[in-house]
Amino acid sequence: MRYLSLESNKDGVLLAARVLLMVLFVMFGYQKLMGFEGTIGYMAATGAPMPTISAVIAVVVELIVGLMIVVGLYTRPLALVLAVYTLATAFIGHRYWGLSGMDQFMAMINFYKNVSIAGGLLLLAVTGPGKYSFDRK
Repeated sequence: MRYLSLESNKDGVLLAARVLLMVLFVMFGYQKLMGFEGTIGYMAATGAPMPTISAVIAVVVELIVGLMIVVGLYTRPLALVLAVYTLATAFIGHRYWGLSGMDQFMAMINFYKNVSIAGGLLLLAVTGPGKYSFDRK
């Protein structure tokens, strides 16, 4: 063996990956739902189109889609949807190239975190959720 193989633990690792990838989405989706008026205000402040509709989309995608991925329901297509959403939010909400100083640095970190998370979601779309899921693939 040239490197560590997780093949014998693949399904458990895929479950852990789904949960770990979705912690952020589910937590913040729930917060957006509980503070919905504030979410609308935040959407307006970041320049999101149609702030109320954007807030509804954010809650549905982050909370509902996030929970569906955790349990492994429609994992592959929803991982693709969430990857596109995550990239879109990077470009809409974390425009570091128009900022300076610490604001630029923080926005740049969040932008590239979104890019990295999208990469993980693309991997999930390719690998599938594993046997510990409703999809069981």
